[in-house]
Amino acid sequence: MTAEPRRLLIVEDDLAFARTLSRSFERRGYEVRTATALDEIAPVLRDYSPGFAVVDLKLAGGSSGLACVQALHAHDPALLIVVLTGYASIATAVEAIKLGACHYLAKPSNTDDIEAAFERAEGDATVQLTERQTSIKTLEWERIHEMLAATDFNISEAARRLGMHRRTLARKLGKHRVK
Repeated sequence: MTAEPRRLLIVEDDLAFARTLSRSFERRGYEVRTATALDEIAPVLRDYSPGFAVVDLKLAGGSSGLACVQALHAHDPALLIVVLTGYASIATAVEAIKLGACHYLAKPSNTDDIEAAFERAEGDATVQLTERQTSIKTLEWERIHEMLAATDFNISEAARRLGMHRRTLARKLGKHRVK
């Protein structure tokens, strides 16, 4: 008697990263399918029932991974979804969890990190609280990412809403980019 294969869906527009992640999970015994955008998810789900999903927060064409999380959770509320992002913020982390993700990881994250996140889907009430207060720079960064998420990552519109020049915002993003 063989065990049911662990099925994983990766929603990632960086094809090289998606391919690397796929191979890594396949070596660990996962059956993997990929999609690059929200509109590719439904056709995959017609004949494939994943138990796990990895979703990039910012997809090509300004598409949001949050919409993918919402669609995947609506399809199967038991699906364990981990959101990966090079644009981590508290605002998008909260929204991802509210929409059905079980975890949220900043890039760079590897297969070990993602698998550990799947295993910690229930949360841990004993996690240590930090004594350090949030800095002004962190608050600014959070506000910028909150606005970027609200504008579907449109830099010009986010800059307008934040009351700053578009080039100033682009410069700030260029300094902190993780991806």
